[in-house]
Amino acid sequence: MQNSIVTTPALHRANWKDYLALCKPKVVLLMLLTALVGALLAPGWPDPGVLTIAVIGIACCAASGAAINNLIDHKLDATMARTRQRPVVTGHLTPLQALTFALILAASGLLLLWFLVNPVIMWLTLFALIGYAVIYTLFLKRATPQNITIGGLAGAMPPLLGWTAVSGQIDPNALLLVLIIFVWTPPHFWALALHKKEEYAGANVPMLPVTHGEAFTRVQILLYSLLLFACTLLPFVTGMSGWLYLTGVLLLNAYQFRGVKHLFDAQDPLAAWRLFKYSIQYLMWLFLLLLVDSMIFG
Repeated sequence: MQNSIVTTPALHRANWKDYLALCKPKVVLLMLLTALVGALLAPGWPDPGVLTIAVIGIACCAASGAAINNLIDHKLDATMARTRQRPVVTGHLTPLQALTFALILAASGLLLLWFLVNPVIMWLTLFALIGYAVIYTLFLKRATPQNITIGGLAGAMPPLLGWTAVSGQIDPNALLLVLIIFVWTPPHFWALALHKKEEYAGANVPMLPVTHGEAFTRVQILLYSLLLFACTLLPFVTGMSGWLYLTGVLLLNAYQFRGVKHLFDAQDPLAAWRLFKYSIQYLMWLFLLLLVDSMIFG
């Protein structure tokens, strides 16, 4: 059995599907949605050509970060059922192939942003890339149970990147969008960590449920969900959005708290997994609400 595991990857020729999987496309698409909404909410109407280049540049850098994450974590990924089919783990891509691909993506994206959009977005994107691919993946993830709280700032940057692609400036409203994703990130990942606690423990990753227990993690998810609720009201309070957004976000938060309530039900072993999946939809619909509200009432 072990021999078949070793020799099978050698028979596989890398194809575009392997490189696409390396980029974590579903995660990148969600990031691009928030970046696009950030761009469309910025003052003025974006130049379609510049916006297209900005989205491509951001996508390249986000995919590069995902590829570097896959490369650095491939031994860790091999120990977890959720990640053991990733292309570097299976041997469909070698570490050198993954690294080369990631560097090409990063260089292409940063050059596009620098020369064809503006320097501000390039530097912010570089900060986000280093923050996720290096600081979080290489150091924080294995160093502290607050890894996702601290490292979440890098993943929260896309709305600001989209905004600066249009305005060339860092605006308080753009930072508000960053704040929402920053506060959304811990309960999102802690729900996953609760569901995969034994795998994280076996891989010696100090996720919060592993170091502080499930009960403590549930309380933290509740507290962060309350903080998230408060943060998502701010676009309405500041006049950035209107009643359509407010109505929608109240419903989104109601379902969020419903999911959190189920976390405390000992008879519901899949509650954490459902909350994790819902949180992805939560963020997607929240940003779509911001956009639609702005288009109708802005």
